[in-house]
Amino acid sequence: MPNHLAKETSPYLLQHSNNPVNWFPWGKSAFKEAREKDKPILLSIGYSACHWCHVMEHESFENKYIAETMNRLFINIKVDREERPDIDKIYQAAHQIITQRGGGWPLTMFLDGDNHEPFFGGTYFPSEARNGLPAFSELLEKISSYYHENREEIHKQNKKLIEILEELEPYNRGIKIRLSKKPLKDANKTFAENFDRDFGGFSPAPKFPNSSIIERLLRDWRDSATKVEPDLESLIMSTLTLTRMANGGIFDHIEGGFFRYSIDKYWQIPHFEKMLYDNGLLMAIYAQASIATGEILFTETANEIANWILSEMKASNGGFFSSLDADSDGKEGLYYLWKPEQIKNLLGEEYSIFEKRFDLNSEANFDGKWHLAAKNQIDNEDEINSIKKSKKILSANRKKRIKPARDEKQLMSWNALVIKGLAITGRNLNRPDLTEASSKACAFVREKMYINNRLYAAFTNGKTRFPAYLDDHAFMLDALLELLQSNWQTENLNFAIQIADLMLEYFEDKENGAFFFTAKDQDKLIYTPKPIIDEALPSGNGVATFSLQRLGYLIGEKRYINAAENSLKCTWESIEKYPHGHVTLLKALEEYLEKPEIIIIRGKLNEIERWRDSASRLYSPRRMIFAIDENEKRLPGSLKDRKPIIGKKIAYKCTGNECTLPITNWEELVRSLSKDSNKLD
Repeated sequence: MPNHLAKETSPYLLQHSNNPVNWFPWGKSAFKEAREKDKPILLSIGYSACHWCHVMEHESFENKYIAETMNRLFINIKVDREERPDIDKIYQAAHQIITQRGGGWPLTMFLDGDNHEPFFGGTYFPSEARNGLPAFSELLEKISSYYHENREEIHKQNKKLIEILEELEPYNRGIKIRLSKKPLKDANKTFAENFDRDFGGFSPAPKFPNSSIIERLLRDWRDSATKVEPDLESLIMSTLTLTRMANGGIFDHIEGGFFRYSIDKYWQIPHFEKMLYDNGLLMAIYAQASIATGEILFTETANEIANWILSEMKASNGGFFSSLDADSDGKEGLYYLWKPEQIKNLLGEEYSIFEKRFDLNSEANFDGKWHLAAKNQIDNEDEINSIKKSKKILSANRKKRIKPARDEKQLMSWNALVIKGLAITGRNLNRPDLTEASSKACAFVREKMYINNRLYAAFTNGKTRFPAYLDDHAFMLDALLELLQSNWQTENLNFAIQIADLMLEYFEDKENGAFFFTAKDQDKLIYTPKPIIDEALPSGNGVATFSLQRLGYLIGEKRYINAAENSLKCTWESIEKYPHGHVTLLKALEEYLEKPEIIIIRGKLNEIERWRDSASRLYSPRRMIFAIDENEKRLPGSLKDRKPIIGKKIAYKCTGNECTLPITNWEELVRSLSKDSNKLD
């Protein structure tokens, strides 16, 4: 018999709707049951593509004996962390404080039934005792007994926990703050200390594709490129990491797209789930690295990510689905693996070159099978064409297999990352199809996820749910500013202004600065986080500060610039202590210290787009270029002052809000752009 999850929209929750566990979704019904029956809450948080979430479900939640124990002793709540990142952020932080260990998924937390405050937790628990972990059923009995026998002690512990959580959030301590460039240099030094000089990346195994760090390093290098001693170390750290990742097994060499992370330091064997957000972020950084360095591998990788997103993750409504499972047919990575003889039989005469590229003459690397990782360079044109032919053959064969399940909910924040990535890649790599896809996805957001002047976080099976979080607003504002550079539509600028105003109204901490993760009118949880550290996703506060500042300079709106400045001052103490953990805020700091350059080009659209496209081929991360038709008269703010001269192509070059007189010919614009406008030192 289905449990209380049967009417949910989340694919992850629906996967658990037929468990013998009497699961509830997060909400009033579950809380009422906990109070009336005087039971603690077992909170389980996961997501559809999570391998260990599937393992724990199979071992424990489908086990009738364990399920009976859970139902007897607890009120059981299941949460999709992708739909409710607010809940996940809070209880992940609580888990780290309680256990003094890092978190992850599945997250298993035990909460006071009265106030939902956690008193014990962990991640994956096995059904039978092993590796120092107790059997899950035994643990359940002990936790229930402890809860009922130690209520007063639990209340004291919980009070202290909430105090610690609240103390960790940034706030204005009444100290006079002078923002400086020092954290930028300190972060770079830390990256250099942690850099793997053999295989790239900034940590031992497991290795994650940290796009924010790579972008930071590329910006550092570009800032120094015209100086006497350019920062070649930043260039090496970023490009070696990108190269090793693109050649490694963390990249799908057959159908494109990156897996979540590598379990080894060589980037060879991944955890096989594919996430939309990783690929949106990586598509953008590979496209930027392509125009920064001219490296063909980066160009090809950006294009292959884009092609995978459009072929496998695009919905008919123009938006994008969330993820592909790590598992297929119940086994991790099965869809992606090859028996050695299988490749040889399929490729025939092409096999020798493919064997050379992927080093298939050695021992298979994954349970007697091959997961493909490029080992040897192929430069000969005939060999390159042979590799392309082989990939097509293997792709056709692989598509006959049972595919990993796809989570088809559409998330506002993740779609925003893809909108941004497609806009950047389309513009930098001359792919108008990507620009068009970015525009259509933006139209989907406006139509389906912006209702009655509010954004929503998720769209699944025709239903829009959950008031949007800070990340949704910040990422979408950032995406719109990129899309406007690829395809100017004034309605999208107006949409950006609406989103910025929503952030200031519902998320800004007006007393202390920076932004809360949840809106002021949303249901209150045990505390309200103000996340500023970059994790798998860039921090919402970092992106909000960066994009508000850019929008403020574009239209001359001081409210946005002031909010960005207040955010930097609020978070400054944390930035100084831990600069390498605040990479996105550092990007905002960089453009606070040296205002971004804004190029406004006016004229007939088909003519000025050529100026825009040519200028966009230069890697200049602190420059924005907008091509606005001469007939467009509905421009807000200071943009009204960037008037066209009918019949001529003109460009305004602005630093912050200060603009030059109109530039009327291409040669003059080129001379202007070739000058180093990045003066931060």
